[in-house]
Amino acid sequence: MPGAEIVEAGGREVTITNPDRVVFPRTGHTKLDLVRYYLSVGGGALRGVADRPTVLKRFVHGVDEEPFFQKRAPAKRPDWIDVAEFRYPSGRSAEEVVGRDLATVAWCVNLGCVDLNPHSVRFPDIDHPDELRVDLDPVPGVPWPDIIQVALTARDVLVEHGLTPFPKTSGSRGFHVYAPITPDWTYPQVRKAAEAVAREVERRAPEIATSHWWKEERQGVFVDFNQNARDRTTVSAYSVRPTGWVSTPLTWDEVPSCDPTEFTMETVTARFEERGDPWAEMDGREGSLDSLLALAKAQGPRPKNPQKFPVIEIARSEKKEPALKALENWKRRHPEAAARLEPADVLVDSMRGRSSTWTRIRVNLQHVPEDERPPQEPLEVDFDPWAAYRPGP
Repeated sequence: MPGAEIVEAGGREVTITNPDRVVFPRTGHTKLDLVRYYLSVGGGALRGVADRPTVLKRFVHGVDEEPFFQKRAPAKRPDWIDVAEFRYPSGRSAEEVVGRDLATVAWCVNLGCVDLNPHSVRFPDIDHPDELRVDLDPVPGVPWPDIIQVALTARDVLVEHGLTPFPKTSGSRGFHVYAPITPDWTYPQVRKAAEAVAREVERRAPEIATSHWWKEERQGVFVDFNQNARDRTTVSAYSVRPTGWVSTPLTWDEVPSCDPTEFTMETVTARFEERGDPWAEMDGREGSLDSLLALAKAQGPRPKNPQKFPVIEIARSEKKEPALKALENWKRRHPEAAARLEPADVLVDSMRGRSSTWTRIRVNLQHVPEDERPPQEPLEVDFDPWAAYRPGP
């Protein structure tokens, strides 16, 4: 194929089309650079996706453009690409790519995947997760030391309940803690156990951690237990993120002083060659959820929060940039209210559609005096993500 390059991966030859296409405009890294990175950390990258159904998150025009999510494996694929039928809570199902070898990883990158997004189950048992995943998601303005402190608190909770936690940077603003478990529990049970972890972390560190689901209720670091739901995936270890940073496995000794911006394709390649994979011992360290489920039972139902927040909607947009522009226009129309907003008051939501994300922006006016709060206005950008799926008149 003209302009293509063949790479050896997992004992197979994989064709990389448009190898010189720039994926990261800021650094100039190309698709071939990305493939070579994943092969250089092959053992670790494969460990993160091995036997797991994986959603393809395709940046076909590079990381500066919005990706689209492809659950169904392309019909035109090599015969060595394995798939598994994964059923979603909606009742729909999709034949998803299963990570089998490094050739599969290279093939996914050739399709435009930058990071890898596997489910928390392994084929053939795709109804019982073998990982509990703690995703730490800070609201805007939270300092990195607070995120690390919440991670250390989550570690303590997991250890006290009989699990072996493994830390990694997220490759973005957050942090991940995974705990291998025996595949004896359903998705709802694993999610319940993760919620128990989140509530206990919040109890121990209420000034910096929250388990509240609604964004307008959050302060500090959100301990996102919903990443353990059936329809969720999380970026795997050694995934490169659109930031150019790598979601990098660490030892717990490294966590207090780690800097996520230091983990790039170049530095992680050298680190992997020098130190190996800190998560290499994850297999064989599976634990039980019995203790966390007992904690969940003791915690009881989550208290309902009667507080209503003065939240208004600014934009719904197919792309992020028009939504952000609408926010800036709103701020110009209401400078006094805008001046009173704190970073966490601007709620930028990446909403999931069937095959792509869309952006919703809301503003929490809690810090604006009631008599100065702007009313809800017609949306400057009002995208309907479901319009294409509705039957015609």
